[in-house]
Amino acid sequence: MKLQVHEWGSPAAEKTALLIHGVMSSSGTWVRVAPLLVQRGYRVIAPDLRGHGESSYADSYTSDDFAADLVQSLPAGADVAIGHSLGGRSLLLAVDDLAPGKAVYSDPAWKLSGAAGPDVAAMAQFAAMTKTVTAEQIQQMNPRWAPEDVAAEQAGFAAWDVKVLDEAGLFADLDVPAPKIPSLVQAADPSSLISPEYGDQLRTLGYEVRFVPNTGHCIFRDDLAGFMTSLDRGEPSPRTPAT
Repeated sequence: MKLQVHEWGSPAAEKTALLIHGVMSSSGTWVRVAPLLVQRGYRVIAPDLRGHGESSYADSYTSDDFAADLVQSLPAGADVAIGHSLGGRSLLLAVDDLAPGKAVYSDPAWKLSGAAGPDVAAMAQFAAMTKTVTAEQIQQMNPRWAPEDVAAEQAGFAAWDVKVLDEAGLFADLDVPAPKIPSLVQAADPSSLISPEYGDQLRTLGYEVRFVPNTGHCIFRDDLAGFMTSLDRGEPSPRTPAT
Protein backbone atom coordinates (compact mmCIF):
# COMPACT_ATOMS: atom_id res chain seq x y z
CA MET A 1 0.00 0.00 0.00
CA LYS A 2 1.21 3.49 -0.83
CA LEU A 3 1.17 5.49 2.38
CA GLN A 4 0.39 9.12 3.02
CA VAL A 5 3.74 10.76 3.73
CA HIS A 6 4.43 14.05 5.50
CA GLU A 7 7.61 16.12 5.25
CA TRP A 8 9.43 18.82 7.21
CA GLY A 9 12.45 20.80 6.08
CA SER A 10 13.93 21.51 2.68
CA PRO A 11 13.89 18.86 -0.07
CA ALA A 12 17.40 20.11 -0.84
CA ALA A 13 18.72 19.29 2.65
CA GLU A 14 21.92 17.27 2.63
CA LYS A 15 20.60 14.66 5.08
CA THR A 16 17.36 12.68 5.28
CA ALA A 17 15.63 11.21 8.34
CA LEU A 18 12.72 8.78 8.29
CA LEU A 19 10.35 8.80 11.29
CA ILE A 20 7.93 5.88 11.74
CA HIS A 21 5.21 6.13 14.37
CA GLY A 22 3.64 3.52 16.63
CA VAL A 23 0.21 1.92 16.87
CA MET A 24 -2.88 4.13 17.40
CA SER A 25 -0.82 7.16 16.39
CA SER A 26 0.19 8.96 13.18
CA SER A 27 3.03 10.98 11.70
CA GLY A 28 1.83 13.80 13.95
CA THR A 29 3.44 12.03 16.88
CA TRP A 30 6.73 13.58 15.70
CA VAL A 31 5.43 17.15 15.92
CA ARG A 32 8.20 18.24 18.30
CA VAL A 33 10.94 15.89 17.09
CA ALA A 34 10.82 16.76 13.39
CA PRO A 35 11.63 20.49 13.78
CA LEU A 36 14.67 19.65 15.91
CA LEU A 37 15.97 17.30 13.21
CA VAL A 38 15.37 20.02 10.62
CA GLN A 39 17.53 22.30 12.75
CA ARG A 40 20.23 19.62 12.52
CA GLY A 41 20.09 19.84 8.73
CA TYR A 42 17.70 16.99 7.92
CA ARG A 43 14.84 16.67 5.52
CA VAL A 44 12.33 14.70 7.59
CA ILE A 45 9.93 12.20 6.04
CA ALA A 46 7.22 10.55 8.16
CA PRO A 47 4.53 8.19 6.88
CA ASP A 48 1.13 7.42 8.31
CA LEU A 49 1.07 3.62 8.61
CA ARG A 50 -1.82 1.72 7.04
CA GLY A 51 -4.94 2.17 9.11
CA HIS A 52 -3.50 5.29 10.73
CA GLY A 53 -3.56 9.04 10.14
CA GLU A 54 -4.35 9.94 6.54
CA SER A 55 -3.42 6.55 5.08
CA SER A 56 -6.11 4.12 4.00
CA TYR A 57 -7.67 1.42 6.13
CA ALA A 58 -6.92 -2.13 4.99
CA ASP A 59 -8.23 -5.68 5.19
CA SER A 60 -4.91 -6.96 6.53
CA TYR A 61 -2.60 -5.64 9.25
CA THR A 62 0.25 -8.12 9.49
CA SER A 63 3.78 -7.17 10.45
CA ASP A 64 4.85 -7.94 6.88
CA ASP A 65 2.14 -5.61 5.55
CA PHE A 66 3.43 -2.70 7.60
CA ALA A 67 7.01 -3.37 6.52
CA ALA A 68 6.16 -3.74 2.83
CA ASP A 69 4.30 -0.42 2.90
CA LEU A 70 7.42 1.32 4.21
CA VAL A 71 9.53 -0.11 1.39
CA GLN A 72 6.96 1.00 -1.17
CA SER A 73 6.45 4.49 0.24
CA LEU A 74 9.81 5.69 1.60
CA PRO A 75 13.11 6.44 -0.13
CA ALA A 76 15.99 4.04 0.32
CA GLY A 77 19.35 5.25 1.58
CA ALA A 78 18.23 7.80 4.19
CA ASP A 79 20.88 8.87 6.67
CA VAL A 80 18.83 7.69 9.63
CA ALA A 81 15.55 5.88 10.18
CA ILE A 82 13.77 6.04 13.55
CA GLY A 83 10.89 3.73 14.41
CA HIS A 84 8.83 3.83 17.61
CA SER A 85 7.02 0.77 19.01
CA LEU A 86 5.10 -0.75 16.05
CA GLY A 87 7.18 1.57 13.88
CA GLY A 88 10.32 -0.02 15.32
CA ARG A 89 8.90 -3.46 14.62
CA SER A 90 8.06 -2.49 11.04
CA LEU A 91 11.44 -0.83 10.50
CA LEU A 92 13.32 -3.94 11.60
CA LEU A 93 11.52 -5.98 8.94
CA ALA A 94 12.09 -3.33 6.26
CA VAL A 95 15.57 -2.14 7.17
CA ASP A 96 17.48 -4.23 4.62
CA ASP A 97 15.42 -2.79 1.77
CA LEU A 98 15.36 0.77 3.11
CA ALA A 99 19.13 0.62 3.76
CA PRO A 100 19.47 3.71 5.98
CA GLY A 101 22.89 4.75 7.21
CA LYS A 102 21.73 4.19 10.79
CA ALA A 103 18.63 2.69 12.40
CA VAL A 104 17.13 3.77 15.70
CA TYR A 105 14.52 1.57 17.35
CA SER A 106 12.73 3.53 20.07
CA ASP A 107 11.20 1.17 22.65
CA PRO A 108 10.43 -1.26 19.81
CA ALA A 109 7.67 -3.87 19.94
CA TRP A 110 9.92 -6.85 19.24
CA LYS A 111 9.41 -9.15 22.21
CA LEU A 112 5.81 -9.24 23.41
CA SER A 113 5.50 -12.64 25.06
CA GLY A 114 5.84 -13.52 28.73
CA ALA A 115 4.95 -11.55 31.82
CA ALA A 116 5.86 -8.24 30.20
CA GLY A 117 3.67 -8.92 27.17
CA PRO A 118 0.56 -6.88 26.47
CA ASP A 119 -2.77 -7.58 28.11
CA VAL A 120 -4.74 -8.07 24.90
CA ALA A 121 -8.11 -7.65 26.60
CA ALA A 122 -6.99 -4.41 28.25
CA MET A 123 -5.62 -3.15 24.93
CA ALA A 124 -8.95 -3.88 23.23
CA GLN A 125 -10.76 -1.96 25.94
CA PHE A 126 -8.36 0.96 25.59
CA ALA A 127 -8.69 0.85 21.79
CA ALA A 128 -12.42 1.43 22.07
CA MET A 129 -11.82 4.31 24.49
CA THR A 130 -9.52 6.09 22.02
CA LYS A 131 -12.54 7.17 19.98
CA THR A 132 -14.07 9.16 22.83
CA VAL A 133 -11.11 10.21 24.99
CA THR A 134 -10.70 13.93 25.64
CA ALA A 135 -7.57 16.02 25.55
CA GLU A 136 -7.91 16.54 29.29
CA GLN A 137 -7.92 12.78 29.89
CA ILE A 138 -4.86 12.28 27.70
CA GLN A 139 -3.04 15.01 29.61
CA GLN A 140 -3.99 13.45 32.94
CA MET A 141 -2.62 10.09 31.80
CA ASN A 142 0.56 11.73 30.51
CA PRO A 143 1.35 14.75 32.70
CA ARG A 144 4.80 15.34 31.14
CA TRP A 145 3.52 15.71 27.59
CA ALA A 146 3.44 19.09 25.86
CA PRO A 147 0.10 20.38 24.53
CA GLU A 148 1.26 19.60 20.97
CA ASP A 149 1.78 15.97 21.93
CA VAL A 150 -1.66 15.74 23.52
CA ALA A 151 -3.30 17.22 20.42
CA ALA A 152 -1.38 14.85 18.13
CA GLU A 153 -2.36 11.85 20.25
CA GLN A 154 -6.02 12.79 20.19
CA ALA A 155 -5.92 13.26 16.41
CA GLY A 156 -4.19 9.91 15.98
CA PHE A 157 -6.76 8.20 18.18
CA ALA A 158 -9.60 9.67 16.13
CA ALA A 159 -8.16 8.47 12.82
CA TRP A 160 -6.79 4.97 13.43
CA ASP A 161 -8.55 1.71 12.58
CA VAL A 162 -9.18 -0.26 15.79
CA LYS A 163 -9.18 -3.45 13.68
CA VAL A 164 -5.39 -3.20 13.61
CA LEU A 165 -5.36 -4.98 16.97
CA ASP A 166 -7.38 -7.88 15.57
CA GLU A 167 -4.18 -9.12 13.92
CA ALA A 168 -2.85 -11.59 16.48
CA GLY A 169 0.47 -11.84 14.66
CA LEU A 170 1.35 -8.33 15.79
CA PHE A 171 1.80 -9.77 19.29
CA ALA A 172 4.25 -12.48 18.24
CA ASP A 173 7.92 -12.16 19.13
CA LEU A 174 10.20 -11.18 16.27
CA ASP A 175 13.36 -13.07 15.42
CA VAL A 176 15.84 -10.21 15.74
CA PRO A 177 18.93 -10.66 13.56
CA ALA A 178 22.36 -9.14 14.10
CA PRO A 179 22.36 -5.65 12.62
CA LYS A 180 24.07 -4.96 9.30
CA ILE A 181 24.25 -1.21 9.90
CA PRO A 182 24.85 0.91 13.03
CA SER A 183 21.73 0.32 15.09
CA LEU A 184 20.57 1.87 18.35
CA VAL A 185 17.86 0.42 20.56
CA GLN A 186 16.55 3.26 22.68
CA ALA A 187 14.59 1.99 25.66
CA ALA A 188 12.34 3.62 28.19
CA ASP A 189 13.43 3.27 31.80
CA PRO A 190 11.56 1.43 33.10
CA SER A 191 10.46 -0.33 29.90
CA SER A 192 7.95 -3.16 29.61
CA LEU A 193 9.41 -4.05 26.21
CA ILE A 194 13.19 -3.89 26.71
CA SER A 195 14.26 -5.35 30.04
CA PRO A 196 17.88 -4.98 31.16
CA GLU A 197 18.37 -8.69 30.41
CA TYR A 198 16.89 -8.36 26.92
CA GLY A 199 19.03 -5.28 26.41
CA ASP A 200 22.09 -7.39 27.18
CA GLN A 201 20.99 -9.96 24.60
CA LEU A 202 20.61 -7.25 21.98
CA ARG A 203 24.05 -5.86 22.82
CA THR A 204 25.49 -9.33 22.28
CA LEU A 205 23.95 -9.32 18.80
CA GLY A 206 25.62 -6.01 18.04
CA TYR A 207 23.01 -3.39 18.88
CA GLU A 208 23.85 -0.32 20.90
CA VAL A 209 21.30 -0.12 23.71
CA ARG A 210 20.54 3.05 25.63
CA PHE A 211 17.98 3.48 28.40
CA VAL A 212 16.54 6.97 28.86
CA PRO A 213 15.88 7.34 32.61
CA ASN A 214 12.46 8.15 34.01
CA THR A 215 10.58 7.82 30.74
CA GLY A 216 7.64 5.78 29.57
CA HIS A 217 6.96 4.12 26.24
CA CYS A 218 6.82 7.43 24.33
CA ILE A 219 10.32 8.58 25.28
CA PHE A 220 10.26 11.55 22.91
CA ARG A 221 7.15 12.90 24.61
CA ASP A 222 8.16 12.29 28.22
CA ASP A 223 11.67 13.71 27.82
CA LEU A 224 12.32 15.30 24.42
CA ALA A 225 15.78 16.51 25.41
CA GLY A 226 16.72 13.06 26.69
CA PHE A 227 15.40 11.49 23.51
CA MET A 228 17.47 13.77 21.29
CA THR A 229 20.59 13.36 23.41
CA SER A 230 20.33 9.59 23.30
CA LEU A 231 20.32 9.66 19.49
CA ASP A 232 23.95 10.77 19.61
CA ARG A 233 26.91 8.72 20.67
CA GLY A 234 28.28 9.99 23.92
CA GLU A 235 28.27 8.87 27.52
CA PRO A 236 27.38 5.22 28.16
CA SER A 237 23.80 4.27 28.92
CA PRO A 238 22.98 4.11 32.65
CA ARG A 239 22.08 0.44 32.16
CA THR A 240 25.29 -1.36 31.28
CA PRO A 241 25.64 -5.00 30.20
CA ALA A 242 25.70 -7.60 32.94
CA THR A 243 29.14 -8.81 33.95
